[in-house]
Amino acid sequence: MASKEEIRSSHRSRRAALTQASLETAGAGIARHGLRWASSLAGPRDGTFALYLGVGSEPPTMPLLRTLHEAGHRVLLPVCEPGLELSWVYWAPESEFVRGRYAPVQEPAGTRHGVAVMRGVDGIVLPATALDLTGNRIGQGGGYYDRFLASLAGVLSEAGTRHTTGPLPTAAVVYDDEVLPAGSIPAEPFDRSVAAALTPGGLLRLGKARGTG
Repeated sequence: MASKEEIRSSHRSRRAALTQASLETAGAGIARHGLRWASSLAGPRDGTFALYLGVGSEPPTMPLLRTLHEAGHRVLLPVCEPGLELSWVYWAPESEFVRGRYAPVQEPAGTRHGVAVMRGVDGIVLPATALDLTGNRIGQGGGYYDRFLASLAGVLSEAGTRHTTGPLPTAAVVYDDEVLPAGSIPAEPFDRSVAAALTPGGLLRLGKARGTG
């Protein structure tokens, strides 16, 4: 079995070779399938979703951000804080982005909210460089999202949580060929699996959720 770093490096190299046309096509597919997923979770009302900004050769998420906003949903984007913590800022098309202080990423400017804001969220869209059909995820290597996902259980058990039918739905965004066979990604105790892969080609249920629609 390849190590996480070997898989991450290989996929980053392939991503770097993508053309602008390929990125635009991927962004359109992610937006289309992401909106369908979000609509299935929010139902007839406007929902709230935590996402991130994909940049460079990463799967583009800006089309999805705009599509969700146009559909009436609220969007939260992360800000990296000390100690591998994330805070969250509500995003709109006019929002300003600034260079992150603690990570080399673009982050939204605005009022920051702690993890408790997730009590009002319908679903979470995560970054990844690879997924396997078991639901194991390889992120960017910083550890922010594993720590964030681990912190959710206590927050979501409190009163006022919008999503009450089970774990908060999660989907990680990758290209179609970055969804690997079950067991391809080594799982460590601190890793947190995800429920679905959101790709330009569609939404694929992972792990125990496979085959449920």
